[in-house]
Amino acid sequence: MEILGTTLRICVDDLETATAFYERLTGGPALRFERGGVSVAAVSCFLLMSGPESELEVLRKVAATIAVEDVDAAHAALTEGGAKVLAGPVPTPVGRNLIAVHPDGSVFEYVDRKAVV
Repeated sequence: MEILGTTLRICVDDLETATAFYERLTGGPALRFERGGVSVAAVSCFLLMSGPESELEVLRKVAATIAVEDVDAAHAALTEGGAKVLAGPVPTPVGRNLIAVHPDGSVFEYVDRKAVV
């Protein structure tokens, strides 16, 4: 499985202020969407999230988001290597994802950009 990139996940209280800072820092605009009551702004390699504490508590447990070519291939590689898939693959606004716990206890989200048919 080839890893295409990594996104750093940051939970923030004030999404507008944080988004403006990261847009200035990176020189690029944010891609914004909402999912499960959480407002999200993706700015370059940063994924800013704001919402109810009950939702953010779960999101804080995920160390990073890892971009892959195909979530199904990632699922196979992860389970063959001893990881436990907690959720997914499921569709998202930009592709598909899954959440997995690695054998060392680290939790990661894996995403692809494949459209759901």
